[in-house]
Amino acid sequence: MPLPAPTAKRTCMHVRSVQLDGEKGRDGCRDIAARLVDVKGRDCPLSSCLRKRGEAAHDLSLRVTGDARMNVLEAAACADAMSDVGNGDRIAPDYLQLIGLDLFHGSRTAVKNLFRSTRGCSHLGELASFLPTAALQTFASDVRDNDDSGRKFYQLDRCHALESHSDAVLRYYPRCYRGQKPG
Repeated sequence: MPLPAPTAKRTCMHVRSVQLDGEKGRDGCRDIAARLVDVKGRDCPLSSCLRKRGEAAHDLSLRVTGDARMNVLEAAACADAMSDVGNGDRIAPDYLQLIGLDLFHGSRTAVKNLFRSTRGCSHLGELASFLPTAALQTFASDVRDNDDSGRKFYQLDRCHALESHSDAVLRYYPRCYRGQKPG
C-alpha cells in the first residue's frame, strides 16, 4: 500500500537514491556494492560550485568483497560527485579499514568507531551501514529459507515478523517456534 498523498502541493527539493547489489563470483566470494546519489530538484548554489537541477550533488560508491563467512577481504570507495570538490574524495582510501570486518557480526559498531565524526564521510558511512543486510540477502539467494540442517534458520529473530514467538515462525519453521512471547 503506498503512502497517502501529501495534504498540500509540494516542490521537489532533493532526491536521494541508494542502490545495493550483491554478486557471487566463481571464486565463491561475494561482492556487495552500494551507491548513493543525491540530486537537487532546483539549481543549488554551493560554496564550491553551482549544482544544476538534476545534476548529482553526491555520487558515492562503496564495495566490499567477502568470503564464504562474509569476512571482508577487499574494500574500495569512490566519489564521482560531491559538494566539496577536490576535498571530500580524499577519504575514500580510508575505507580500506573495512578489510577484516565480519559483516554478519559487529560490523555496524566497528564502522561507527572507525569512521565517527571527521574520520569518515557521512555518506559512505551510511552506505556501510547497509552492507550487512545486503550481504545477508545475497547469501539468502543460495540457501533455501527452510533448509533444515538442525541449526536455527539464519533469518529468524532479525526482525519482528520472524521473531521466534511469532505466528509466522509457528507456521513456516515450527521446530524453532518458542511459544508465546513472555510478558
